[in-house]
Amino acid sequence: MEHIKCLIIGSGPAGYTAAIYASRANLQPVVYEGIQPGGQLTITDVIENFPGHPEELSGLDLMELMRKQVTKFGVEIREKICVKSDLSSQPYKFTFDDQSEVEADTVIIATGASAKFLGLSDEKKYMGAGVSACATCDGFFYRKKVVAVVGGGDTACGEACYLAGLASKVYLIVRKPFLRASKIMQQRVMDNPNIEVLFETNTEGLYGEGGVEGAHLVYRKGEADERKYDLPIDGFFLAIGHKPNSDIFRPWIETDETGYIITKDNTPCTNLPGVFAAGDVADPLYRQAIVAAGSGCKAAMEAEKYLALHQ
Repeated sequence: MEHIKCLIIGSGPAGYTAAIYASRANLQPVVYEGIQPGGQLTITDVIENFPGHPEELSGLDLMELMRKQVTKFGVEIREKICVKSDLSSQPYKFTFDDQSEVEADTVIIATGASAKFLGLSDEKKYMGAGVSACATCDGFFYRKKVVAVVGGGDTACGEACYLAGLASKVYLIVRKPFLRASKIMQQRVMDNPNIEVLFETNTEGLYGEGGVEGAHLVYRKGEADERKYDLPIDGFFLAIGHKPNSDIFRPWIETDETGYIITKDNTPCTNLPGVFAAGDVADPLYRQAIVAAGSGCKAAMEAEKYLALHQ
């Protein structure tokens, strides 16, 4: 079985940054890109808040630049998906989608988190052209425009309030007849004159030429007073949660109830020695590229420290 000193699983900002730092520390890291090379950022149409890039660029372009920097340091990048892990003992063992296996002294898990979608074909059709799963990332592009946010929890209410400071109008589309958010978040939404809550409303589709121009909605679906109508909007934000990509590690790694990996004392250290978590897989709060990159740096530094003490 192939033995790797520092294995990095995932290739978003966290994984690539970890690879850069690990390589410079002579850890001979190997990166497995996973199911979405470059991570979620590759489906972001425009980025203008990543330091060092004063001109806007696409998420795909940014991740390609990161990848080039990784290869510059001689890091081996493999286009494979991790399908199984055995963290019961050291060295840790991993199986990939081509049935190859490796063992590793240290592991940096940077597998990210996937935004939950409604399951509409239009979501993929308009992704990056009016559909977004991150108000902080994309809200700036909807200044003085009309947007809708889907969801009824704290995340949705927070995103609606954030967008209300930028957009001319925010519709909060809520499937239930009530908000699930905390009382204080509910109050903030209800007190904001720029936000209109559409209770008992489902989204059935989106429409527009070249980008989102509106949503097909249905009020009280299946009830006697069901009503279908179209709502003109410029942007459609999903805020129904994220699913951390941690399932194959969960038998051994401590996570919260949602699946986010729990790290210790503001470090990327997990409950297992030599196993570190970076990026969105361990971040239910910020979910920003620059934060993920910083955590990748910390994970590589911790891996270096661990190997220095144990080899």
